[in-house]
Amino acid sequence: MEAVRVVVNGALGKMGREVTHAVLSDSELKMVGAGEQSVIQDYLQLPGTTKEVPFSSDLDSLLLKCKPNVIVDFTIAHSIMNTFRIAVKRQVNMVIGTTGLSEENINEITESCQQNNQLGIIIAPNFSLGAVLLKHLAKITSRFFDYAEIVEMHHEKKIDAPSGTAIDTAKAMLHERGKPFISTKTEKEVIRNTRGGELEGLTIHSMRLPGFIASQEVVFGGLGQTLKIRHDSISRESFMPGIILAIKEVVNRKGLTVGLETLLNL
Repeated sequence: MEAVRVVVNGALGKMGREVTHAVLSDSELKMVGAGEQSVIQDYLQLPGTTKEVPFSSDLDSLLLKCKPNVIVDFTIAHSIMNTFRIAVKRQVNMVIGTTGLSEENINEITESCQQNNQLGIIIAPNFSLGAVLLKHLAKITSRFFDYAEIVEMHHEKKIDAPSGTAIDTAKAMLHERGKPFISTKTEKEVIRNTRGGELEGLTIHSMRLPGFIASQEVVFGGLGQTLKIRHDSISRESFMPGIILAIKEVVNRKGLTVGLETLLNL
């Protein structure tokens, strides 16, 4: 079986470096190129090897030269769509791990996939298997509890709040429940916004501190009891099994797939 040819965009970022290591560690994958916003060299030496791959900020030329099967992109949301349009032009499947895409962005991706029926795109708010299982368990539990809150914890440099994973989890819980949660109202809020943000009765709290990578806890409350479901990503390695799964699956799944849970048959 021929190895899946992969280009990693944002290869020098924290996630990009981890993805590169993961691709190099899998015999069914082959890294053939790397992209970055600003480069000063034509080739990037692959870590732990003497091999080099083409390295460029000109993604269109890079894809044309490397002829990958998949491009993996964990850069920032406002640059993703440019990458996506180039991938569509060059008919390259894509795995997207960036949160913050707008509804307009998703609609454009969906329409492009419908018009290019040989193209596969996978978008996931979180590629950690544990985080996906947390969401699945929280959905089930939402049928049985009327009160719930989400606490999500990330490193201090995360630019958005709440996290895409928290929003995705909240929406999944509300969809499964079929109605809003009951929200307790505070009569006197001494410090503004102490109770956090609210989505249809579901309160979401965001913590931003050094020491965290990505953590999330969903707390359910009922008469005489609480139920907590928590997941912690201790390092960025936690995302790699899900990313590798997505890379291998996207070449066989045409159209848009949203969420790793689809690949796990949850």
